Amino acid sequence: MADLKNRRPLKSRDTGWAQAISGRLAAANITPNQISAASVVFAAFAGACFAGVDRSAPGLDIALLLAGAGFVQLRLLCNLFDGMVAVEAGRGDATGPFWNEVPDRLADVLILVGFGFGAGVTSAGWAAACLAVLISYLRAFGASLGQAMDFSGPMAKQHRMAAVTIAAILAASLALLLDPTGVLQLALWVVILGEILTAFRRMRRIYLRMKHTG
Repeated sequence: MADLKNRRPLKSRDTGWAQAISGRLAAANITPNQISAASVVFAAFAGACFAGVDRSAPGLDIALLLAGAGFVQLRLLCNLFDGMVAVEAGRGDATGPFWNEVPDRLADVLILVGFGFGAGVTSAGWAAACLAVLISYLRAFGASLGQAMDFSGPMAKQHRMAAVTIAAILAASLALLLDPTGVLQLALWVVILGEILTAFRRMRRIYLRMKHTG
């Protein structure tokens, strides 16, 4: 059973629709680990859709952007339901922590690198992915020291995925007026700058807690 104190705070867990869907998943004998694995599949689809934007014909780029945004949201729904099925439905097992972390890191990389390809700035996509992994490492590192899990932003996982989704929908909406890659590039730099700030905030908090308890 997961430590409830270390769960990412999500208001959506308390909604009726989320509880109903997680109940159906548990009743269908779908395991939390299978849901976590599905999140990587959706992330791969999202990354592939985004990666094709820069080289696609007009019209197809809109479809790819919207599909990519949809797959990102499906990834996030998997992140929601794997924990709910594991904890609320009591279906977790000893390998749960592995499936809770590793697929998330793969999903971040697949989405952000694909987003970078689609924006025409591959190096920025890799930079965003590396920073995402660093941010998650800092959360886990703080917890390994006995500190509380730090889910702070401004560019934690849910914020990164929201930025990517909004940018994709906005780029699709403006595709007839503006080059979609320009919108994606702007969003990617916003994500990177937010990630840098988030990393420094988490590092500072870890250091200060160590100093005060040392």
